[in-house]
Amino acid sequence: MNRIRRLTAANLVTTAGGRRRATTTAVTLTMAGTLGFGLMTPAASAANGPCYDGRCKTTVSAPRTIKVDSRKFGFGSLKITSISSRSVKMSAAGGSLSGSTSPGGTVKFNNLKIWVKSVSGSKANLQLFPMRY
Repeated sequence: MNRIRRLTAANLVTTAGGRRRATTTAVTLTMAGTLGFGLMTPAASAANGPCYDGRCKTTVSAPRTIKVDSRKFGFGSLKITSISSRSVKMSAAGGSLSGSTSPGGTVKFNNLKIWVKSVSGSKANLQLFPMRY
């Protein structure tokens, strides 16, 4: 009989004619790791700012620096250098990456995409997206 019957982690498990003892340690570690990692990620992100993971919507005025994960994107801060009704200028990686776009356009720095949703006066509405290669 090819049947699997599981009761609790501490009980015996019957599988395809054989018996083995289920270990509570593996289940406990798996659950603790899953729950612990899920709880730590937002706290770590919140400490560095809402855009640290590369996913955010924000309104900025120039000059402004936005912290991002340097291990993920190759630079640790995105600098908005100027905002006008026609363009938003930005740079990263100490100025070695720079770009500008008009409202509605996007700029890509490494694997981070910055969408300038709109500009109102001296403020720009931005949305950041991480990209995959």
